[in-house]
Amino acid sequence: MNRSLYVRGTMVEDGRTRELVIAGGVVADAAPLPSREPDAVGWVLPGLADVHNHLSLASPAGDHEEPAVRVRASASVELAVGVLAIREPGSPDDASMLLAGEAGWPRVVTAGRFLSPPGGYFPGLAREVTCAELARAAVGEAARSGRWAKIVGDFLGGAGEFVPNWPAGVLAEAVAQVHAAGGRVAVHAVGPEAVDAAVAAGADSLEHGWAVAWVPTLMPGGSQAACEFAAAMGFSARTQEWMRSALDAQPATVARADAAGVTVLAGTDAGQGPHGAIVDQITMLADAGMPVTAAIGAGSWTARRWLGLACLEPGVPADLVLYGADPRIDLDVLRRPALIVMDGQVIEPDPAFMVRD
Repeated sequence: MNRSLYVRGTMVEDGRTRELVIAGGVVADAAPLPSREPDAVGWVLPGLADVHNHLSLASPAGDHEEPAVRVRASASVELAVGVLAIREPGSPDDASMLLAGEAGWPRVVTAGRFLSPPGGYFPGLAREVTCAELARAAVGEAARSGRWAKIVGDFLGGAGEFVPNWPAGVLAEAVAQVHAAGGRVAVHAVGPEAVDAAVAAGADSLEHGWAVAWVPTLMPGGSQAACEFAAAMGFSARTQEWMRSALDAQPATVARADAAGVTVLAGTDAGQGPHGAIVDQITMLADAGMPVTAAIGAGSWTARRWLGLACLEPGVPADLVLYGADPRIDLDVLRRPALIVMDGQVIEPDPAFMVRD
């Protein structure tokens, strides 16, 4: 843009009013205010953030398309709702790594390929390694992706029940080696044994967990929807009943975890379901008992800072989403961004991928 963008915004995080001048793609530091009315006025976030999203899966482009097309179609859906940061904890391919370096797309933090033992994850999705190979593979995926590795901690055994994929010592050694190399580890864990092993190993995030940062990936439709999925996947009756009990208790667990100081973050697990659902996840966190501002932060500034991304500090690339009303009063406001700015440029979402109410 040839002239600066001038935004007067109320920060949703703390209620402060800020005069934001964006020039050269960054938030200007102590710049004089333009001698004109603001270009936009409203409530401001540094963008929404989805910390558990698989861009290559369940893409609106369809499974028949090449990975590069699939991830761009998925990212377009996310961008249209104001998601400016995405963590992809594991992928069946490397397409999102290429997207991460391109201008005009959400900031993508990838974790390379899923890592599982043979038969330890959905067929065809993971890079399969043995116990002896896990640590080296995790270090390699973290190096390739830029920092993160994703280890699948448990999966269905032959009896249709969740069983750990790795001995606790093997998982702990892999986490230790990734940390020694300067990386971070996300562990997919559903059952209590895998959750305990991930926490004991010092994993940086716990995905699902149905302590470290926790991404609960709450499920629309609750335990009933989960059990219908479980039955279709061949889970045993005992596992289905355990899932029902665990998921019915999950909202109260989310509230207790937040009150205890656990970093609870919003992740949709898009790829297992549709893209563009981060507002649903924020709403479910609030409905579970998290304070509304904390729930929004879990899908915005808290998540961005945890990922090491800036939040409208002077001198940093300007990412923001502006709304016409206060989303702390009505979370549905988050579904209607009035202005989306990425790297200081106003983004016009592709109407083909707009998320409808």
